[in-house]
This record gives sequence, C-alpha cells and structure tokens, in this order.
Amino acid sequence: MTRKALALISGGLDSMLAARLIQQQGIEVHGINFFTGFCVEGHTHAIRNHDRKREKRNNALWVAEQLGIKLHIADVVDEYKDVVINPKHGYGANLNPCLDCKVFMVHKALDWIHAQAFDFIITGEVVGQRPMSQRKATMPVIARESGADDLLLRPLSAKHLPPTLPEREGWIDRDRLKDFHGRSRKPQIALARELGIEDYAQPAGGCCFLTDQTYSVKLRDLWDNRGRREYELDDIMLLKVGRHIRPSRTFKLIVAREEGENNFLEGYKRQFATIKTVSHPGPLTLIEGGPLDDAELELACAITARFSQGRDADRVELRFSDRELSTRTIAVKPLAPEQIPRDWIIG
Repeated sequence: MTRKALALISGGLDSMLAARLIQQQGIEVHGINFFTGFCVEGHTHAIRNHDRKREKRNNALWVAEQLGIKLHIADVVDEYKDVVINPKHGYGANLNPCLDCKVFMVHKALDWIHAQAFDFIITGEVVGQRPMSQRKATMPVIARESGADDLLLRPLSAKHLPPTLPEREGWIDRDRLKDFHGRSRKPQIALARELGIEDYAQPAGGCCFLTDQTYSVKLRDLWDNRGRREYELDDIMLLKVGRHIRPSRTFKLIVAREEGENNFLEGYKRQFATIKTVSHPGPLTLIEGGPLDDAELELACAITARFSQGRDADRVELRFSDRELSTRTIAVKPLAPEQIPRDWIIG
C-alpha cells in the first residue's frame, strides 16, 4: 500500500527539500498552498516599470512542477482574517502572526488529508530557524493546537524532534531524515546540491507582506484611522503600491510613483475619488476617506502636483474625479518638499 503525504508548499527551498526527501522514500506526495492575500509573488514587479525585467513566477507552482507533484491552492482570504486581526500568540517583529499562521495552515492541511484519505502532513520547518514559529518550544504547540499531533512530520529537523506516527509505523525511515537546526542555510543549500536541485527561490526569502516593517506601518495606520481592525483584499494590494500620505485623520492619499503604478491605480477609479495632473506629466492619486472640503481638496492637489514634472512650476492644473467619474479642473501651486511633514508620510 502506497502511503500519501500532503506537503505545505510555500515556494521556498525548505518546503521543496522536505517534499523531495519524503518522495525519495516511496511516498506519494501532493502539495498545498494557502492563498491568504498577503503573499502575492511578483505583484509589485509586474506593476512597476523598473521591476519589469525581474523574474515573475508563482514559486509554489514552480516548486510543484520541479517536484512533479500536484499542487492544490486553497483560497483562505476570509478565514485568515481572524489570524491577522486576533492572533492568540501575538505578532512577531512586525504584524506577522507567524505562530498562529502555522497553526492555522497545519489545521487546514489536517482537514484536507482527512477529506482526501491521505496519511500525514509534511512541512519544511527547521528548529531554530525563525524566532517565533520555529523554536523547539513552539514546534509542539503547532502540532498540538492544529490537531495534527504526530501526523505532522518535519523532515529537515526530524532528528531533533520526537518520532512521529509515520516514523514509528515504518512508513518513513527516520535514519534518512535530517537534523538541521539554526538560522544558517548552508545545510539546505548543500542538500539541494546533493539532490540535484539547482534553481530555487532565495533561501532566506519569504513573500509575506506582514513581515515587512513598512507594510506593517501602513496596515496599522489603516486600522487606526478606520477605528477598527479589518481589511479587504483590495486593501492588501493597495498597501503595496504608491506613496501613502495622510495629511489628516479623515483622508489619505495614495500617490503613484511611476507609470506602471498609474496604470494599476486606474483600475480603482470607481472605488475612490482621484486626482490626475493635466498640465504636466505626473501621478494618479487615489483619495481614501473624505469627502474633502475645498481646502482639503486643494491641499491634496498641491501634494499630487509636488510629485509631478510641474513641481517647480508656479501653477499646475489637475483633474479631480469623484467615484461617479464627474470631474472638475483645479489649478494649484505645488507644495515644496519641506511643506510635506514627515509624519504625513506613512511607512
């Protein structure tokens, strides 16, 4: 009887190696990748012109192709919100709920293996690699709180952990598993070479926006100024794009930095009021919040003009459009850099 395992595939080197080690023992491996909205690889590379030449691929799909396994992608955007907003174990250095995230994903994987008659779960976790979710003390927490218990196998660090059911039952030869620990990636890179794996995502990488300090500052600002901890998928995407400038608690500006971002923000013209320079090439700006009174609108236009090619002109003409796409033209003097206080700039 061929045993079946489900590997959590992030797209990084660790999960790739873990899956390959188990494949080598004659186990049928499938992969699963959870779409939370916070890991959108290549998103800004595809939008911004100066990043266009950078490689754009979904690393989880690419890893599955290299391994020759089926990859199941699960949309968990709505379910995941409670993990981000109310993490039982708190946040890491930024707004990353890493321990709660891993518990959530392993629990979802457990539901999947029960529904699909698979035998156990694989992850690429390494003891001591990450300060929050991959300490030796937290490994049992993930197994226990997810409900997976000893159906959760970590092939890269198995020899530092108690034997799991697949090992005790002889489905897996524990001697062929690894004893990796700590933050050095040299053992993984050496194993990749041994296994003939030459191409992989950056070893110390990770695509989760929530681990990024600038992104986390923007998300906290969004929550603080809405007066409630919530978000939608569009919020997640927009926090990655443009300059975010908040002249007032009542509104924020998202100012495109270049043509690619202008084109991307065009897609939101029915959701937000916008400002676009007319007399000079310049950015498209989304206005989040409002409505703005005349003085606030003039300020928003002057900020937008500051980032246009008319920044040194006496007057710049701009077009304001509301969400119904009714427009009017406004002429303003661009603000000087010193007229935009640092505390208006988010992130």
